[in-house]
Amino acid sequence: MSVLRRDIETVSKMLDEKDKVREEAIRLVREIVRLSGDLISSVHAKRVENAVKILESLKARKEEFLALLSKHPDLLYSGLSYNALSEFAEAVIVYHLVLEGRMPSLEEIDVPIPAYLQGLGDVVGELRRYIVDLLDRALVEEATRYLRIMEAIYESLKRLDYPDAITPGLRHKVDVAARLVEDTRVLILTTKNSLRTLGNL
Repeated sequence: MSVLRRDIETVSKMLDEKDKVREEAIRLVREIVRLSGDLISSVHAKRVENAVKILESLKARKEEFLALLSKHPDLLYSGLSYNALSEFAEAVIVYHLVLEGRMPSLEEIDVPIPAYLQGLGDVVGELRRYIVDLLDRALVEEATRYLRIMEAIYESLKRLDYPDAITPGLRHKVDVAARLVEDTRVLILTTKNSLRTLGNL
């Protein structure tokens, strides 16, 4: 039984360590989710300097998170991790699309592929929000440009036809994106017609 006692003590120490890592990971998840939301809010408000500062903090927290979980792949490739890192990916993509006019690469974002794909799917919803704001200011041409980006993201994600075990949550994101793209297309057309009727287009 001495072997069993020794092994249980070893397992207990390993689990104690993992539990401490998990608690710290949860703290960082909250930070990443909060900063991601703050970054998107700053982008929508065009508070560029503030957005740049938040982005720096957000990237630092993400790197800290990845380093913490580097020896714990079971935690890194889990729902807890994907939730935070998909929020990170979404916020960073929105930042670069809106403030820099470019799509950041997968290497720049540097998160596991499932989190990247989930975040990319959620970008479609954020772009719709941005388009609604543009249409409120009668900026139809700019809104149409962002619709094209929404369409490109949707079409790209739709091509990734893999089981949910490989791309968790992606099918749902694609279904939601399809509805958002179509609704946004109709919204832009309706706004165009309204402005034309009013003689503003």
